[in-house]
Amino acid sequence: MPLLPTPASASAVGGRQQAARPHPIVFVHGWNSDGSTWRTMADRFRADGWPAGHLHPWTYDATQSNATTAEQLAYEIARVLRTTGATKVDVVTHSMGALSSRYYLKNLGGASEVDAWVSLAGPNHGTETARWCGGAPCVEMRPGSAFLDSLNSGDETPGSPRYATWGSPCDSVINPAGSVALNGAVNTTTACLDHSGLRTDRTVYDQVKAHIR
Repeated sequence: MPLLPTPASASAVGGRQQAARPHPIVFVHGWNSDGSTWRTMADRFRADGWPAGHLHPWTYDATQSNATTAEQLAYEIARVLRTTGATKVDVVTHSMGALSSRYYLKNLGGASEVDAWVSLAGPNHGTETARWCGGAPCVEMRPGSAFLDSLNSGDETPGSPRYATWGSPCDSVINPAGSVALNGAVNTTTACLDHSGLRTDRTVYDQVKAHIR
């Protein structure tokens, strides 16, 4: 009996290039959002050979501290690893989702659980826009906050994960635009995209997919 193709084969099946040994992907949304915002990107990964059970658009309470979200993310990733049998996950984040996931990587042992980490429009060094909203996560996103000073102290890309960021020169939410890039990461400047556009742009998706692989 012929062997059935698997994602590990990286062979074309039905006109689609399958992913080589795809890790589960955990998608982490930003402030005032939820997991449904990843529909376009998750559908593209599925069309390109990622099993549906390996795509996890996670929803959390975006009004709480990013440190609290990081603790919950640790449980979510542990659940994904347990249910899929994988040894590591890839983490794709948008906007504020970069901060809780970085906290998890740096402070909660997450660096050993993550292969590739992606930040799309992440306020990694703060954004002045956060001065216009309130609550713990907004305070933490402001440039010079105690949360960011601690998060960015020492190595900005700790451990073995492969870090990459994407930032747009036309993103009015991330101010200054240079906030996105991290020392030690592969940092990419996109075409003129708005804040949400980094989640849905086809070129950005293709670059993210290549990084994850």
